[in-house]
Amino acid sequence: MNNRAFTLSLIVAALAVFMVYSYIEGRENEFVKKYGHKVPVVVASRDINELEVLDDRKITMQNIPKNYVAPGAYNKKDDLFNTIAVAPILKGEQITAPRVTFPGQSTGLSRQISIGKRAISVRVSEDQAVSKLLKPGDRVDVLAMIDYAGGRKEFMKVKTVLQDVLVLSTGLSVTNTLPMVGIKRNDIIKQLNLNTYSDFGTITLELDPYQVQKIIFLERLGSRLSLALRNNDDKKMVRIQGTRLFDILGEDAAEAKAFFSEKQPKQGR
Repeated sequence: MNNRAFTLSLIVAALAVFMVYSYIEGRENEFVKKYGHKVPVVVASRDINELEVLDDRKITMQNIPKNYVAPGAYNKKDDLFNTIAVAPILKGEQITAPRVTFPGQSTGLSRQISIGKRAISVRVSEDQAVSKLLKPGDRVDVLAMIDYAGGRKEFMKVKTVLQDVLVLSTGLSVTNTLPMVGIKRNDIIKQLNLNTYSDFGTITLELDPYQVQKIIFLERLGSRLSLALRNNDDKKMVRIQGTRLFDILGEDAAEAKAFFSEKQPKQGR
């Protein structure tokens, strides 16, 4: 009797499992018919910022019903390596063709410039650019030696021309830490270490149009521009007078003034 009861219970259990399996299979078939088979797509494994380079740490594969796959979605991670996000991508969001691009003109410097601002490059050497320790995103003051008296030292003046200016790029390295300069031979992308990159001879600054005119005028005048690095959080604009020779001499200024006065030709009556 016990054997018969045990056998009956096994039959009932098997029948129940079969019914559950049939129900699940039926539901799956309905699901597939309605939404399509699941297919692999590439999704963001974390939030990705605009102009950030995509790599294996930021993307992953996920199976999604075919009807829910976004148009242009990528299905292979290899297709996305070293591409650049042209807009922010949220964690779990499918990576689609309109959201990424390859290094080129569209990821160049123009996307970094604020509305109403302009980018202008100035030539610099180590002593003009804080030993070339500047990097994109830094903020600087621009100083120039002004000579408006034909070389007379007593009238030369060092002037802080601009304050709190954004450095857009140092040579080929641009803001938002975009760590590449273009596609080289065999599609190999040259990576830049922004912490040690000093192979540059120009600095590109973000200025308003009037400030751009000032810089061009000073350069055409022959003034040698110097950049003073400041803390990025320091937004204070300081009223600074120009510095002349007499300001540096201090208590010896009177002697220098007398010397320059004696050297000037006497005016005829």
